[in-house]
Amino acid sequence: MSNSGSAPQWFVDALATPVETGKVEAAGATIAYRAWGESGLPGIVLVHGGMAHSGWWDHIGPQLAAGRRVVALDLSGHGDSDHREHYTLEAWSAEVVAAARAGGISGPPVLIGHSMGGIVSFAASHLHGDELAGVVIIDSPIRDMTPEELEMRAKAVANAGPPKVYAAAEDAVARFRLVPPQDDAEPYVLEHIARGSLKQVDGDDGDAVRAGGWSWKFDNLRMGREGRRSLEAMSPGCAVAYFRCERGIIDDALYGRMVDNLGPDALLIDLPASGHHPMIDQPLAVVAAARTLLAAWGR
Repeated sequence: MSNSGSAPQWFVDALATPVETGKVEAAGATIAYRAWGESGLPGIVLVHGGMAHSGWWDHIGPQLAAGRRVVALDLSGHGDSDHREHYTLEAWSAEVVAAARAGGISGPPVLIGHSMGGIVSFAASHLHGDELAGVVIIDSPIRDMTPEELEMRAKAVANAGPPKVYAAAEDAVARFRLVPPQDDAEPYVLEHIARGSLKQVDGDDGDAVRAGGWSWKFDNLRMGREGRRSLEAMSPGCAVAYFRCERGIIDDALYGRMVDNLGPDALLIDLPASGHHPMIDQPLAVVAAARTLLAAWGR
């Protein structure tokens, strides 16, 4: 059932904003992106989290496009971009830089990354800092993974079956869940990103599991194909800001370690009453914080 009738006018207007779509080759993969605002202006790149896609920013991007170009990409293994045999922070960082150029941003962009996208943005600040105007990280755990976590990922992928296929899109939307779970989510935002997470798949003779229907776009084997460099050995080569969600996943001990890693000049901003996915439960707070920061950096 659609929640569009209950969506506030600002959300309806944001989704009605003209959007351009395109594709670019980066590190051997075809990367899809969408863009708002006038091409040829300074701008920002919005980087989604794991198992997400560029549509998570559809109600955010248009509200940041006054006087700038805004690009949101599908990282490889997500959305409408190619899947890879192996995923690295180097490749994802190259995709972000390539999308900025192909998407019509003039000059060094600002990156705004959420969760895994914040990790990618932080890596990009280390690898491509001289090509960036700044990086904004939203509730991302900037730390090295433990051997136990890496082992758990490998086991999860080893036990993974084929992607779930649903007979109808409505069935899939009803099963859509946030990771980590989050109770306070605006239903109209949740439904929009759930529908954008789906692709139609053809039937496969002799395989009942793969009967025609709807499945998720993300690569369900991504985590087992992902190589991770040491984040704690990286240092940002451009301006950095960190948005910490009050009800997010970053505890005080980890935050203290991360602040040291972000550098003494990093701007630290709290998003009140927000869970790990603030564009879903506190979208206007994300817009307000981003606008304020961008205005300050612009000066």
